[in-house]
Amino acid sequence: MFTDSDGLQIWFNRTGDGKPLVMVHGWGAYSRTNWIETGWMDVLADRRALILMDVRGHGQSSKPHVPELYGYGAMSRDVLAVLDALDVDTCDLMGYSMGAFMGAWLLGHHPERFTGMVLGGIGSETEASAAQGAVIAEMLRHPERAESDPAAAGVLAFVRSTPDHDLEALACSAEQMWPEGHALAVAGPGISKAHFPVLIVNGANDHPYVDSADAFADALPKGRHLVIPDTDHLSTVASGGFKRAVREFLT
Repeated sequence: MFTDSDGLQIWFNRTGDGKPLVMVHGWGAYSRTNWIETGWMDVLADRRALILMDVRGHGQSSKPHVPELYGYGAMSRDVLAVLDALDVDTCDLMGYSMGAFMGAWLLGHHPERFTGMVLGGIGSETEASAAQGAVIAEMLRHPERAESDPAAAGVLAFVRSTPDHDLEALACSAEQMWPEGHALAVAGPGISKAHFPVLIVNGANDHPYVDSADAFADALPKGRHLVIPDTDHLSTVASGGFKRAVREFLT
């Protein structure tokens, strides 16, 4: 199914029964690769009615080539559009990486729509890591230059592992998103009104997010930061420790 958000077509699907949980994937992934292929549907199917969606620039949704359309505030409206299309007034949210930053924006700007959140792979960029957004965008536009930056080359390899990506759309989103990647700033002062439980999860080797997420958790009325040992930004998603923590949290 599709719904309109800022004139863009956003794909979504709802499955199962129970209290709804909207699941928001990370950058360079989409619903199938982030949640289905990693086993999350099997983990959560008996806990919630699951709402999957592809954020703009990804999967089956529209892929504009306009960087300004990929700010976290703009992308977060895709979530609200999906909930409105399904007549869901309130729900829980689970987001990873990009999806977690979108959750941070939503809890700070529309806390009335949510009753709990799991936000994984989130914290704050450093000056050096924020600058990677422009480097990654350049690599996506000119893959032949990837050898000049190993970190960006790794991201390029990750993107290429998923077929049918629009590389220009991902480049536009990378150059807009990375500099905005500061969880407290994304949430804004409205964070104090998010009076629902928020579980923040990071891999122990996911720097710089794991180093800065405690401050984000402490600013939340009911926030908690959990660190998964021996995992990084990519491996945390499918880890058993993450899945067990989320099942317990949702129970």
